[in-house]
Amino acid sequence: MPDQYTSIVWEIRMPRAILGALVGGALAISGAAFQGIFRNPLVSSGILGVSSGAGFGAALAILLFNSTSYTYVFAFFFGGLAVLASYLIGRVYSSTTPAIMLVLGGVIVSSVFSALISFAKYVADPYNQLPTIVYWLMGSLATARYHDIAVGGIPMAVGISGLIAIRWRVNVLSMGDKEARSLGIDTVVNKGIIIACATLATAGAVCVSGIIGWVGLVMPHIGRMLVGNDNKVLIPASLSLGACFLIFVDNLGRLITGSEIPLGILTALVGGPFFVYLLKKTKGGGW
Repeated sequence: MPDQYTSIVWEIRMPRAILGALVGGALAISGAAFQGIFRNPLVSSGILGVSSGAGFGAALAILLFNSTSYTYVFAFFFGGLAVLASYLIGRVYSSTTPAIMLVLGGVIVSSVFSALISFAKYVADPYNQLPTIVYWLMGSLATARYHDIAVGGIPMAVGISGLIAIRWRVNVLSMGDKEARSLGIDTVVNKGIIIACATLATAGAVCVSGIIGWVGLVMPHIGRMLVGNDNKVLIPASLSLGACFLIFVDNLGRLITGSEIPLGILTALVGGPFFVYLLKKTKGGGW
């Protein structure tokens, strides 16, 4: 019996907890960074289309290979491709505010990849491939193993480390481009570094866990209520809050029913009403 307990703790529960902490922290810290540089409290970690792009990549891998073994690579590649496409679309009109065009580019790319995901569902085998695609898109840590930590942990660790190292510059960029340039900050280079790090963290999270919403939107707001708007403190706080929140939701999903509830469903059910509560409590002034 002790050997069974050891196996359950170290081979099943521990990698799931570690991966949940990494994924939750990566999504939350990316959301906080994006909200800072875009100066928009409604921006989340998937604003540039990385989540929908990764979702299509995973669906395409399941269609082509009829297995989930290639989903990590395809999801990560198409997540990065989506952000690149958003950036290129944002460069179309140089006379418009770059941040606004980048967000609009993300909306366009997300819409296109969402349509491609729907097409992948339409052509998928309804008995084998379609259930796999649908379950992956809802987000889950049920198959978490140390191999998943090794695969997704590298880009997540690089992205998180980069955002923590450059977090003080998010404060300057949140003041506006003119103010940042007057303080000697190269806004293009620094925004590019922050977007690249946040994209790495988000793509690494999505490729191993599926699409999990609301974490990157709600957790930074909770962090602001606790520690204020200073990104030097807010970004590490968002990392901790996101990690704790996803571990809690993952445990909740296993306890509510006999069959596990996908994380994407629970984060929406918990995050949506809680975000309404935050808006009411702060009267829209939490930003």
